[in-house]
Amino acid sequence: MEFKSINPYNGEQVGSYTALTEEALVEKLNKSQSAFESWRKVPLAERCRLLKKAGQVLRDNEEEYAKMITLEMGKPISESRSEVNKCAWVCDYYAENAPTFLADEYISTDADKSFVRHDPIGSVFAVMPWNFPFWQVFRYAAPTLTAGNTGLLKHAANVFGCAEQIEGVFLKAGYPSYVFQNLIVHHDQTERIIEHKGVKAVTLTGSEKAGSAVAEIAGRHIKKSVLELGGNNAFIVWEDADIDQAVKTAITARMLNCGQSCIAAKRFILVEGIYEEFVTKFTEAVKLLKSGDPSNEDINIGPLARPDLADQLNKQVNDSLNKGAKLVLGGHRNDCYHEPTILGDVVPGMAAFDQETFGPLAAMIKAKDINHAFELSEKSKYGLGVTVCTKNTEEALKYADRVSDGAYFINELVKSDPRLPFGGTKKSGYGRELAKDGIMEFVNRKTVYMKS
Repeated sequence: MEFKSINPYNGEQVGSYTALTEEALVEKLNKSQSAFESWRKVPLAERCRLLKKAGQVLRDNEEEYAKMITLEMGKPISESRSEVNKCAWVCDYYAENAPTFLADEYISTDADKSFVRHDPIGSVFAVMPWNFPFWQVFRYAAPTLTAGNTGLLKHAANVFGCAEQIEGVFLKAGYPSYVFQNLIVHHDQTERIIEHKGVKAVTLTGSEKAGSAVAEIAGRHIKKSVLELGGNNAFIVWEDADIDQAVKTAITARMLNCGQSCIAAKRFILVEGIYEEFVTKFTEAVKLLKSGDPSNEDINIGPLARPDLADQLNKQVNDSLNKGAKLVLGGHRNDCYHEPTILGDVVPGMAAFDQETFGPLAAMIKAKDINHAFELSEKSKYGLGVTVCTKNTEEALKYADRVSDGAYFINELVKSDPRLPFGGTKKSGYGRELAKDGIMEFVNRKTVYMKS
């Protein structure tokens, strides 16, 4: 089977990749298992040194990697560079903090000595998406490899060029062969990989459908899974908010990566006293965004990653309009490109409210008051994150328990940070990435108890 990577901006072929044969796949899985036995014995200090080197490889080759991201999935080149540098940051973070995270935890009991140690578990299989093709991989790989596990990557088929480069980062940094391997396979090989005796866990970032399928397979084989799935984040604006600053934050929260992010703000829930002002100022700000070739330095909005994604978004726009939403701006698509679009008067029951919209579509929703805003926020099957904009930050903190999502941000867009745990609730998945939580997901927290 041949996989072709197509530039979504101009339709030109970026690369072609041949799927592994069954025999080649089994060989890679076996080598991952064998590599684990030696890699787990490498001192943690050396694993951290290699991870720090991987971060430097990323920085040294920033332009090469950024170009591949932009060519394969259409992200504006400036954002691609930022993504590469964020990957270097997560490498630095775990290189510096893994010794503390993985240190033995001594607990006072009736034993002479009792503690918890943190041992690696084996090969960890990652199924990763195209929207942040480097970042999603590194935020799993950095802690997982540093803990002493080996890594196997099945990337999205439209970013196999990025996947090859990521494997190359680890090799250039001096990691032993087979500690991290890229697998060019179709998704129908997923169970074959998970069932392999050397594979001890699976992590997936992607759609609800994909996550459900992978979790079912992992559960059937009694193997741990971590899922980071879709989102329909609410961006709540109170009447006392600094509207100009809220709009500035909102533009980034919705339009970064052309809106193709699980943690993008998608539902703008505005207390009615500031609804018109916010919508007007947000609309004017969107009009200033420049669309075009994402390889150009001054472009803010590129194409969506595939034609079917633009088609799906346009169907969600039209469904909402047919149910009474107001078209404030945009609404059209052409092949992979979808105009930045704003819908007003969105209510529950419309696609723009109920569904995850993966693209540059902002749904404006009117709330009667603060309590109503939080009620509307909770009307979602997803639970990744919520933003609240207000000058009364102490009051906003009191509402944190009203939010069932995995994150609650005040006066800032919801974003991932290596220093903070990241993950969702409900249909957004389970488990946590990043911070100490991320490295703990794929270790054996082993109780050691000794009496003389």
